[in-house]
Amino acid sequence: MRRRRFPPDQRPVVKLFESGCREGGTGPLSGLRVVEIAGIGPGPYAAMMLADLGAEVLRIDRPGGSSAATADPTLRNRQILRLDLKRPDAVEILLRAVERADVLLEGFRPGVAERLGFGPDVCLQRNPRLVFGRITGWGQAGPLAQTAGHDINYIALSGLLHQVGERGKPVPPMNVVGDYGGGGLLLAYGILAALFDRQQSGLGQVVDAAMIDGAASFLAATFALREAGCWRDAPGENFLTGAAHYYHTYETSDGRWVAIGSIEPQFHAQMLERLGLDPGEFAAAQGFDADRYDRLVDELWPAMKQRVAAAVARHTRDELAALFDGTDACVTPVLGLDEAAAHPHNQARGTFVDVAGVTQNAPAPRFSRSVPGTPRPASLDGARTDAVLAELGYDASAIEALRRGGVLHG
Repeated sequence: MRRRRFPPDQRPVVKLFESGCREGGTGPLSGLRVVEIAGIGPGPYAAMMLADLGAEVLRIDRPGGSSAATADPTLRNRQILRLDLKRPDAVEILLRAVERADVLLEGFRPGVAERLGFGPDVCLQRNPRLVFGRITGWGQAGPLAQTAGHDINYIALSGLLHQVGERGKPVPPMNVVGDYGGGGLLLAYGILAALFDRQQSGLGQVVDAAMIDGAASFLAATFALREAGCWRDAPGENFLTGAAHYYHTYETSDGRWVAIGSIEPQFHAQMLERLGLDPGEFAAAQGFDADRYDRLVDELWPAMKQRVAAAVARHTRDELAALFDGTDACVTPVLGLDEAAAHPHNQARGTFVDVAGVTQNAPAPRFSRSVPGTPRPASLDGARTDAVLAELGYDASAIEALRRGGVLHG
């Protein structure tokens, strides 16, 4: 896919927390000021979500960090300030920024921010209206709070991983469920809720977002299905996890794949018709209900999956895409990243954008009036760093002294 580059940065007037993302700032969160303490995974993703919608985000990074900032979509739309937070003078710079901020984000293990000198008590004393957002895997309290982990561990302990995968074998669904969905999105949601509360109370608070909690929240509908007798607590044995013939992926004759999600009867009928399959032979295997769930899972669906697989295998992926185009059969090609960016629907919606030559996700969701601007790469510009510090009350000689002393980098 051909990639284009944006015109050179025109260096707009620098404001405190200048994100480097747009002149003036647009979007529903325009005017929201965020300080982000550098981390990985869900923290930067939450900051990206806020910055995409107009928030001015200042990322406090460690010396030598964010070396690939211009290529990383999760770091876009912010000014990066590199500080050695093990030094008191660096912590003071951070606290001055906190005084002027609405939100602070951090993703350290519990107690680390406190030991470095910018825990919630200190920050809220400097700024009682601050929303202090914390993202961890296990949460700020509990027996595992100080234990290392990754997305796969959090979703495993939540019960979610046990529902996903092949029959008899859990398979991790990338790191989107815990890290980004159950972590980053949960944090952004919590922050916005705390900001709404601040409108009434006038006070900030701490938001404790834990990936294990976010993963557990995704199981709400699963608990309902289990209570209704239409869910097995096992991987690959449920209609939404690949057991059913009508909700599965199938290999095509050219070694690619299509996804079928024809759950409803009318969609199911269209899928069978286009594939040349007899609806009567599939009547007993359609839908799901508690009275016959075991028979569906163990007897009917496996045989029907073989029938559908054989019908799909007679076509290439693109032949099937054309065959089902314009129907409600819920059959779509499984696309790679470049193919997804080039798909007519995604192009029409602008689902993907080019930022400094890197194809990436566009800001979401969409807004009818307060439309977000086009993302830009993170800024490591030293002149903007000086401008940020000047807004915090540091003159040129003090900034130079901070650099010489190893407090400020870049």
